Amino acid sequence: MPGTTLDMFEIILEYIPGGILKQWYPRIITRRHSTPSALFPITPRDSPPGLEVTIIKKPMNAPKPRRTLSLEEARRIALAAQGFLPFERTSKRKDRRRLARLFETVGLLQIDSVNALERSHYLPFFSRSGPYARSLLDDAAYGNLADRRLFEYWGHEASIMPVELQPRFRWRMQRAREYRDIWRGFADYGRNNASEAQALLEEIRNRGALGISGFKGEGGGSSWRGPKSAKMGLEWLFWIGEVTTTTRRNFERIYDLPERVLPAKVLNTPTPPVEESQRHLLSIAAGALGVAAEADLRDYFRLTAADAKPRIAELTEGGELIPVKVEGWKTPAYLHRRAAEAPIPRVSPANPPAALLSPFDSLIWNRARTERLFNFHYRIEIYTPAEKRRFGYYVMPFLLGDTLTARADLKTDRAARTLAVRGAFAESGTDPKHTADALIESLGSLAVWLDTPAIRVSDNGDLAPHLLSRTRTAEGIPVAPA
Repeated sequence: MPGTTLDMFEIILEYIPGGILKQWYPRIITRRHSTPSALFPITPRDSPPGLEVTIIKKPMNAPKPRRTLSLEEARRIALAAQGFLPFERTSKRKDRRRLARLFETVGLLQIDSVNALERSHYLPFFSRSGPYARSLLDDAAYGNLADRRLFEYWGHEASIMPVELQPRFRWRMQRAREYRDIWRGFADYGRNNASEAQALLEEIRNRGALGISGFKGEGGGSSWRGPKSAKMGLEWLFWIGEVTTTTRRNFERIYDLPERVLPAKVLNTPTPPVEESQRHLLSIAAGALGVAAEADLRDYFRLTAADAKPRIAELTEGGELIPVKVEGWKTPAYLHRRAAEAPIPRVSPANPPAALLSPFDSLIWNRARTERLFNFHYRIEIYTPAEKRRFGYYVMPFLLGDTLTARADLKTDRAARTLAVRGAFAESGTDPKHTADALIESLGSLAVWLDTPAIRVSDNGDLAPHLLSRTRTAEGIPVAPA
């Protein structure tokens, strides 16, 4: 990557005839540079006159390229990259360091407003680590400035990300100012309502942190035209980086000035070049995916093809991405350097992954990749009319071992304090009893975390009878028909 030190390079020695080379001993050279794909002719201070040393593109310790991967190998690489292999949900440590590891692994969490079961951004940590205190994530994202480790911005849709990434998104903020790569409604607002947006910004500057509810009615002197217009204006200011999220109240975003929310160290970081930022984001994506097609890499942080293609080429030249073929994939793939250097992950028979996945989990949020990797066709049916839904409203895929073996339509009945299983369906070719035994334990763990001390199962789906063959989970949660 640009700005990093790459070591262990091969060297080419060229010298003026006359035996000069015999008087100089070649050695390994390290050099900090800005474009690792270029050749760098240098002359070491202690080399004799006329001797030139050229650093070659490819490091000596570059992993031996894997030409092909079986689909099973690709799945396991992807699961390891996403934090599911080895599976560590039995670990009792659910502290800041474990949360930091999650973000080092997946890079970001997608935010979504649907609350049928639980807000989506809380679920990935649960899927990988088991029950934990939600305050751990809340404090990191919305706590005191001294404790703030995360921030909200447009990563993969609305996302929570480490604050250190904020400088890497300033190019996106700048493009939004130029009405580029932004939703048309916000671009139109920015072009036509500059004075209103400025009035909203001054209101926050003077009154402090505010949500949409703080802008009821029209502004003084018609500074804004009511809550709907204020919402557009605040979201426009959020896009261009003039405001950020300081907290959420009942999921309502509360806006404030970046200097009152983000650490000074982050705000004072010089803005990196656009190309460097994009390479950095693609590198995170590649590490989080393990193995991926070009479209998968750019989708992770929603980069355009025009931006991603040259950056992927540069990362490939630099040895961070290694072209491979994956069994059954019609498109070329790239293996992240870290995955290439490691042995193919294995699934422990004694402790296989067993996890319910949010529809917005980064393992499966790219539906095309999910189908390529797992042969699992998955679509969100939230906005599908009820009578046309195939599986249900809030359907969570179930990961068992290295396979998506089932899906369950889940809902938290907060009034009755029960976890409602409104449908449970096995994938073809899987063992329904084995799947149900693992799924009921995952449901029990989920019920404990949601503080719903009962599970009610409807008779919808072929897994329902198998789930109802159990009367209690290992945690002692009772299971009964709905």
